[in-house]
Amino acid sequence: MTKQSKLGIVLMSIMILAMFLSACGSSDKKEEGKVVTDAMGHEVTIPANPQKVLASYLEDHLATLGVKPVAQWSVANGIQDYLQASGLEGVPTIGYDLPVEQVISFSPDLIIIGSESSVQNGLYDQYAKIAPTYVLGDAVTNDWRAALTKIGELLNKSDDVTKALEAYDAKATDVKAKLEASAPGQSAAALWFVANTFYIVDETKASGSILYNELGVKIPNVVADLPADQKANWNKISLEKLAELDADHIFLVNSDAAGSEAVKNDAIWKNLKAVKAGNVHELPASSSWLYSGNIAGLQIMDDVLKYMVK
Repeated sequence: MTKQSKLGIVLMSIMILAMFLSACGSSDKKEEGKVVTDAMGHEVTIPANPQKVLASYLEDHLATLGVKPVAQWSVANGIQDYLQASGLEGVPTIGYDLPVEQVISFSPDLIIIGSESSVQNGLYDQYAKIAPTYVLGDAVTNDWRAALTKIGELLNKSDDVTKALEAYDAKATDVKAKLEASAPGQSAAALWFVANTFYIVDETKASGSILYNELGVKIPNVVADLPADQKANWNKISLEKLAELDADHIFLVNSDAAGSEAVKNDAIWKNLKAVKAGNVHELPASSSWLYSGNIAGLQIMDDVLKYMVK
């Protein structure tokens, strides 16, 4: 072999090595993650492949995307029971207000916060020292589709979001068609009884949005009459006001079984249109009707099919 040939081989080897090192360098940069700006203007470096995500009260979105959180939201009297069969069973709990010491104990590598109000008074800085912290903001969080889409972007799972929403919309279309065929023009109200008090759902939030906007169920008078400037997810309603309810069906989330027995024996309750027709569909406090999200919506649609489609 000539010296010239040997030199050519050496040069070629150097070029190949340089290309390899360059590729490795590019790969390393890719693995560092991406920089995004959250709803509060924070620049956040999202890990390329986070393994310990903490997204309290946003678990419906994580479960939809097949992501098991490092801890799940909880309050003194429970957790989001409806999600347990969707991947949250056995996941340890964390307080709803995300105490800093509890957050530290779970060593998250990404924290996703829903509301701006959850990180006031210096809390954001404390969380950000533990792990990259991204705030969705109320405008996004209050629209479950937008929240799911944004979390999908953060976790590089936008394709999974698309598939989930397509399947959801297909089911909503199917259920709506069955309702139109089996229960045309019938109205329904969703009530929540807790601490000896009734609440009724707004037509634009939670299960109300699914009933009226997605499935086309007729809005009953009391829901339609709620003052626009006073609407919340669940609106307190007196038994006397409830007497005016003309709904054909009532979906009752009962979080106060003992207190509800007295109410069910009250003449006002007994004279409601849906009660007299035997169309009160009682749901446990563990049901999905109090929540919003892809999984919550699918379960609510299953309940509507079960009770309103004959």
